Amino acid sequence: MRGTGSSQSEAFANAAIALTAVVTDPRSVRPLLSVHVECALADPELLLCEWLNAVVYEMATRHMLFSGFEVHIDGARLHARLVGEPVDVERHAPAVEVKGATLTELAVRRNVDGTWLAQCVLDV
Repeated sequence: MRGTGSSQSEAFANAAIALTAVVTDPRSVRPLLSVHVECALADPELLLCEWLNAVVYEMATRHMLFSGFEVHIDGARLHARLVGEPVDVERHAPAVEVKGATLTELAVRRNVDGTWLAQCVLDV
């Protein structure tokens, strides 16, 4: 799973959209409810795992899918707003349940063109 963007925050947000895309088409998820998430870790790669696992936790415990992610990273702290809706099995037709983000292929880096990459392998 991979997210890219013009900033680290945008790459993390796009990584979360990629996470949703493993389950269903993010375009099918309506922005009806919002959830706030905070994470803190000094290592950007571990912060990515923590962030994605927080999204997985919110999906599992709230029985929701998310299609919008407003992510703000300030040093070691991440604040985010997730928007989505409760799972509708008929409409969303979830393909798999994501169990979590792993350390496999974990990378957060700025590319030579100035864009950011945030990636890891998901356990499904």
